[in-house]
Amino acid sequence: MDDTLGQAEKDTGKVPNQKELEKELSEYLSKKYGSRIKIVSPLVFPRPGEDRTDQTPVGFGPDREGQFNMLPEDLEEYLDSYVVKQSQAKSVLATKICTHFNRIKHTAFRKGGKSSRVGMIKNNVLMIGPTGVGKTYIVKLIAEKLGVPFVKGDATKFSETGYVGGDVEDLVRDLVYEAGEDIALAENGIIYVDEIDKIASSRNIIGHDVSRTGVQRALLKPMEETDVDLKVPHDPISQIQAIEQYRKTGKKEKQVVNTRNILFIMSGAFGDLAQIIKKRLQKQGLGFEAKVSPTDVPWEILKEVTAQDLIEFGFESEFVGRLPVIVVFDELTKPDLVEILNNPNNPIIISKRLDFRSYGIDIAFEAGALEKIAEMAAAHKTGARGLVSVIEKVLIPFEKRLPSTGLKRFLVTSEVVTDPEAELRKLLAAPHEQAVRDRYDRARERELQEIKNYIMGRADELGVRTGLSISEARTGVIAALYFETLSDINSAVEAFVEMVSEIRDEEAHWHEKLEVGLELDEGAVDEIILQAIASGQEVGPLAFQLAKRLEYGLKLVRDRSDMARFTLTREAVTDMEGFINDLIKRTYSRSCSSVQPGSPDETEIPGNAVRDRAAGSEEDSDER
Repeated sequence: MDDTLGQAEKDTGKVPNQKELEKELSEYLSKKYGSRIKIVSPLVFPRPGEDRTDQTPVGFGPDREGQFNMLPEDLEEYLDSYVVKQSQAKSVLATKICTHFNRIKHTAFRKGGKSSRVGMIKNNVLMIGPTGVGKTYIVKLIAEKLGVPFVKGDATKFSETGYVGGDVEDLVRDLVYEAGEDIALAENGIIYVDEIDKIASSRNIIGHDVSRTGVQRALLKPMEETDVDLKVPHDPISQIQAIEQYRKTGKKEKQVVNTRNILFIMSGAFGDLAQIIKKRLQKQGLGFEAKVSPTDVPWEILKEVTAQDLIEFGFESEFVGRLPVIVVFDELTKPDLVEILNNPNNPIIISKRLDFRSYGIDIAFEAGALEKIAEMAAAHKTGARGLVSVIEKVLIPFEKRLPSTGLKRFLVTSEVVTDPEAELRKLLAAPHEQAVRDRYDRARERELQEIKNYIMGRADELGVRTGLSISEARTGVIAALYFETLSDINSAVEAFVEMVSEIRDEEAHWHEKLEVGLELDEGAVDEIILQAIASGQEVGPLAFQLAKRLEYGLKLVRDRSDMARFTLTREAVTDMEGFINDLIKRTYSRSCSSVQPGSPDETEIPGNAVRDRAAGSEEDSDER
């Protein structure tokens, strides 16, 4: 294709016109894919002398000073709210990954912007752990929290192709795609390669295992530093993109991605590695019995892993040398699985709530059901993946049948987990039985209380982060948002902060809209949010409706007293008539105490008149 474009340039001696390029592209694509592909979108020529290339630096460059300010303890605290167990893994990952990106920022902002990179070691990470312990999950959480582009690849895919190096470099190109074609941002991303233990050379063959060691060698340069060309000779898409770039800029450019600051994270289960370590430790006489069978080797022994063990496992010494940080994950036991299910941020239960909510059904889980699910999953020996398998197997019959019944609430009990089909028949026979409804209410109340306790345990941290006081009463509001939005706690807190901000913004304009001075205390704000959740209304308009309904009664109080401004409490939101009547009584009792009975200044304000006027104000507001 380059030859075709080059010939066009030779033939015309200038930039080809639009029709010529479209014709050439159409012919090429027709030969490659047949008549199914057409050029349908017009391209834009650059004006003479105009360079449309965006030169704005992105990522961790000088124009984004201070963007990355994450500290290791902050990142570890974030991971603690999502990931159960794995204390050492979370600590090491948070520290080394924060150090990696902070070092990039520090280098970019050094005086003069120059520093020698010779001999610098990148903090690439090797994660070792059995399936289902959260290796991929934790890397995704980190990438999302840091706001850097992230791609995941499977090492087994590389060994199945003939053009191995191209596949490895495709990970870098995918990173550019994830960064929205922003090369500078992609150069500060994370590449995660799973199943890395599958490319260790086999110890059962004589000579070199070329297919596997070839993949390791293809990864060497990107893991350290190299330039990856974005244009791939055998990829028609990259060829089209190159022509697009040419037509925009009027010149041919070679676009490359430098991998110097791209962090590589590798992971695998490394099933046979424990035997290699055990054998080494036995030779050193560290107390491991020689007669211990392979199945009795404790997983904890992997924490003694060395570079030499990995080389014996089948990795090239150069490959191991580019992975200076090694993290070993813990196995998950039944109590760990129970803790995962009870963690309000775990995506497993949230996903099932979303599945049933899509049919208008709210689902709750009894504590006994979660215990039973964890017990069954532990028997599978697949970590958290076992939880997903068990829950799906148990709930699929209900997910299929209940949407057709009109039921709006479903309780997962230990009996449901043990015998789903029998419990489904019982539920369909008596869907509205009072005992079932009471049991659901108790389970939901337990879930609500656990969520409130969890939020209260993080009150100080959330208060610092949001700038709001997180009182015990407010934990109930955030918990209500959690169940309404079916998201994690952090997202519920963000939604709460946004709603508070909307109410306060509305409140700031009340002096222009109302004839009395009003402000809301914390309790009133919380109650407005709860009403908005229940009614599906926007919090700002809802707060204004409340103030408008109270305006008439508050004007009466203002005119008969020296009160110029009123603070609305939670009671003002939950019982407007009672709030106004109580305020009027207290105000007028003070006013009338100095007036003789029967005098023209003695006034009685009937509660009905206040209520009727408030209702009229609400209707007027609706009409407006």
